[in-house]
Amino acid sequence: MDGRDLVRSVKSVGSMRGLRTARSVWRRARALPARGPERARVPGDLAGAEPGPGGGVVRFARSELRVRVAAGGAVFLGWDGAEPLPSYALPGDAPDADPRAVLEPDKDGGWQVVSERLTVVVSRLGAVELRTPGGVVLRRQLPPRWWEPVAGGPGRWVQRSEVPADARFFGPGGRAPGPRLRDGVYALWNSGPGCRPGSGDDARYLTMPVQMVVSDAGTHLVFHDNSWTGRVELREGTEGAGSGHDRPGASEMRVEGGPLRCWVAVGTPARVLQAWSALTGAPAVPPSWALGPQHARCGSGSEQEVRQVVAGYRERGLPLSALHPGIDGFEARQEDRERFPGLPGLAKELREDGMRLVSLVDPAVAAAPGDAVFEAGAAVGASGAFVRDARGRTVRGEGRTGECVYPDFTDPQVRAWWGGLYEERLAQGFSGVWHDMDEPASFAASGEAALPRSARHSLEGRGGDHREAHNVYGLMMARAGYEGLLRLRPEERPFLVSGSGWAGTQRYGGIRSGDVPPGWPGLRASLALVVGLGLCGVPYAGPDVGGSPSPELRLRWFQLGAYLPLFRTRAGIDAGRREPWECGAQVPAGVREVLVERERLRPYWVTLAHLARLSGAPMVRPLWWAAPGDRALRECEDAFLLGDALLVAPVLEPGVGERPVRLPPGRWYDTVSGAVYEGPGQVVVEAPLSRVPVLARAGSVIPVRRADGGLELEVWAPVEGAGGGGWLVRDRGDGWAPTVVERYTTRLVGGRVVVERDGEESLVDVPLRMRGV
Repeated sequence: MDGRDLVRSVKSVGSMRGLRTARSVWRRARALPARGPERARVPGDLAGAEPGPGGGVVRFARSELRVRVAAGGAVFLGWDGAEPLPSYALPGDAPDADPRAVLEPDKDGGWQVVSERLTVVVSRLGAVELRTPGGVVLRRQLPPRWWEPVAGGPGRWVQRSEVPADARFFGPGGRAPGPRLRDGVYALWNSGPGCRPGSGDDARYLTMPVQMVVSDAGTHLVFHDNSWTGRVELREGTEGAGSGHDRPGASEMRVEGGPLRCWVAVGTPARVLQAWSALTGAPAVPPSWALGPQHARCGSGSEQEVRQVVAGYRERGLPLSALHPGIDGFEARQEDRERFPGLPGLAKELREDGMRLVSLVDPAVAAAPGDAVFEAGAAVGASGAFVRDARGRTVRGEGRTGECVYPDFTDPQVRAWWGGLYEERLAQGFSGVWHDMDEPASFAASGEAALPRSARHSLEGRGGDHREAHNVYGLMMARAGYEGLLRLRPEERPFLVSGSGWAGTQRYGGIRSGDVPPGWPGLRASLALVVGLGLCGVPYAGPDVGGSPSPELRLRWFQLGAYLPLFRTRAGIDAGRREPWECGAQVPAGVREVLVERERLRPYWVTLAHLARLSGAPMVRPLWWAAPGDRALRECEDAFLLGDALLVAPVLEPGVGERPVRLPPGRWYDTVSGAVYEGPGQVVVEAPLSRVPVLARAGSVIPVRRADGGLELEVWAPVEGAGGGGWLVRDRGDGWAPTVVERYTTRLVGGRVVVERDGEESLVDVPLRMRGV
């Protein structure tokens, strides 16, 4: 950065704000000390092995590899003494070792560990093959390479892997080009609002070093448990034609420091996500009200505007569960008190009418003497709550209100202090929080990191710099908020949505998948982000429903958003008014239809949320979920499954009145027209502007809400000899009542549809509505 950059910074935002911005940019530009000469290293020749719990240690001339099979089926691989702990991804202790897994010599001179679902074969030079029990290779990790500074310090490393030629990559985290990741380089660095989905950039609000790989040989997930900055380069393979040779797919993982360790899970997609959930923690179940439509009004809103928005929804018969009124931070500023003079009363009034208020919270704390939060943070622990530089000085950046400091959420004392601050938000009547700018990003320099890479963090007492802490900053802020809300309101399930995070973020709530541009590319990117996050273990996610001068696009956006777990419209200074009735004469009627259908499906959403906690299965799933061997389904990215029962085919392009849909195996019914389709194969379905195509699987049992608010089961006729079924988790409120899963089955007997619960017709105590008969 030179003087001209400083001048441009000042001119862009005015003198005082510009000077603070320039100072922030200057601090961010400070480089870490040069690495100096480095020494390259590879494992070398095999030197021996030592059996241990669940596997053992294989030693090489210049390195060693630990292989440990966990009781849940996941396999740990750790180089150079790396152990499962400490880890931000794991919620507590490392899983127990499987005593049945034993390290034994391999016939080719290496060593192997055989488990129920996976065989790990280690070669004489350090290559690792992951094989199915039948011996088919799912992945081959080549010997890793390290570059270590001669003068000491963290070494960087690269891990190259090969996968079958037909394999397809999914993950890592929320990616706009996904959910299937084609050839390219994907950064492992959570970026801020300057990186927008659908704008040509790879959206990186939340990155994870997680790959789910699907091939004919099987499905596997690999997670490199390392939060340091890095990148992964992917290349899909090609199958040789005729007598030609296959070219395997390739993955190259480069990380700037930290341990080289990974976890592997194999099996069906459902088994893989179940193992991932068992490893990194069960997803938090949102309160049932959070599964309804939400509306955010960011910027200079007011109590009067909130009442106007609520009145608009009521007058038009549009359901609404929550409002985000655009109040952020703790200890509301004077301007917020003036705009919302009766906030507790407003919150109480809305709650009695079935609506909740949600507060925006970002990590930036105004660096102003006398500010209550700033003064309280400065008194936390021995040196205060805020991130410092290598010289021990508090790092300052640019927040919404000017110069600010950032709490170090990798310090347990800071998390406990920060969690207690949410008491003020609850006292004002808010029922939940939305974390924003938690990458963390600078408010003055959109997309830039708020903290320099040289900034120092506690990292649970170990100490380290921002290169290691950056990607887990949002995760640890979410932990602080979730645990704080849980302490303050132990009888209620916390509602917390973050903008950023890392592996394990599902333990603390959901993800709002970034600022999405209002065009058609942003619509397609929104679907990719949500499906990708689900495959990385985050089931509760969604974009902000975008605004557009085009009524067609506006309506298509509502139609997609209504079938995603987190459904929130958003209005703001940069977006204009986005209430449904502000977008042309065609929009309100179509919006009302999808909002009413969303509410009709509320019992199904509640059921899917609880099943996600119990099994790890995402609510929104790719079409190949139950048939990963179907190559045509692996290529399909413009439709998705909502649970097991529904196939949603949103319209993602303008001027469409019908669209092709690739069907998984089985019979499918159009839920509006009743048309019947047989899969697998491709069909063309009607997609008029008035509705989104939704197909129901034959034999499905779907819990829905009747017009009078009661519960009923919608049963779609099964195929003779095939049967079907579904689950029901009854809504027992927003507390911690035990989850009771009711399993229903269907079959066709002599032209009569038989519905049973636990094998008995007499146990079905819910009204039935037959469809497709």
